[in-house]
Amino acid sequence: MPSVNKMLKVPITLAIAAGLAMPAVPQEPSQGPALKANVNLVNLFATVRDKNKRIVPDLKQEDFKIFEDNQEQKIAFFSKEVTLPITLGLLIDTSGSEQNRLGAEQEAASRFLERVMKKGDEAMVISFDLDVDLLADFTDDRAQIERAINKARIGAVSGGVITPGTIPQGSNTGGTHFYDAVYLACNDKLATEAGRKALIIITDAQDEGSRLRLEEAIESAQRTDTVVHVLLVHDPGYSWRPDVAKKLSDETGGRTIEVSSEKRLNEAFDQISEELRSQYTVGYYPTNTRKDGYFRKVKVETSNKDYKVLTRKGYYAPKS
Repeated sequence: MPSVNKMLKVPITLAIAAGLAMPAVPQEPSQGPALKANVNLVNLFATVRDKNKRIVPDLKQEDFKIFEDNQEQKIAFFSKEVTLPITLGLLIDTSGSEQNRLGAEQEAASRFLERVMKKGDEAMVISFDLDVDLLADFTDDRAQIERAINKARIGAVSGGVITPGTIPQGSNTGGTHFYDAVYLACNDKLATEAGRKALIIITDAQDEGSRLRLEEAIESAQRTDTVVHVLLVHDPGYSWRPDVAKKLSDETGGRTIEVSSEKRLNEAFDQISEELRSQYTVGYYPTNTRKDGYFRKVKVETSNKDYKVLTRKGYYAPKS
């Protein structure tokens, strides 16, 4: 694994991923946003939609079943999360392929965060192209977030200068460090956050120049219990990777939404906003108590087979 603690132009502290496999235990909203971690309990944030893709808001604990590595687990914790704080990361692709769309993306992203953020929520903003740039650290100040969004600029220019300490090094060609950006957002920033965490990424999912692989980006999200939603935007004449976007979102419990117009972009933000505010939390104590650091596959089902459950595909067990 390459060293990536200097990949962001704004200095941040590198979080150690070990021991972050288990998510936080949610508490009642009245207790405030400070959440305590419990390494024994596995929490799954789940969104349920019917066959017409409408949110299903009224399920009970007995409507759910959880399987870990095909073994059914006993549900120990259940709630419908409407007010539990959300920590959001907004990642904006500022490579050359996005130059015709960036303005519309910035406007839509600002409206989305204004709509979705409630008291206790925080958000950060990162842009990525030749560099991975932290434009705004976690804050609940919407004006600061909006300024950061509007600060994003197309950076993939021919013969451009690469900022020292960023990735790649020793090259002056264009690139889109998509995988590196996901890894850094999860491993360096979201790892120390508790509760509900989500990345919203506006990109064509084409990666050029990352040191890390897609699998490492996905693992960083899984280890930090981060859901990844991808708004897939692309212009004719540029490459795009819907397969990459879908794999990243599917494995982390998020969704990929193809965006072909400004109207569709706003609709996609609306869908994600609705999902973030319409989740169930289902928790269990695994029957497999080994602390071996291995990945455990998780599946959540409902009694109605027509319903689709959106949640992460598994987690990494802690190491002893």
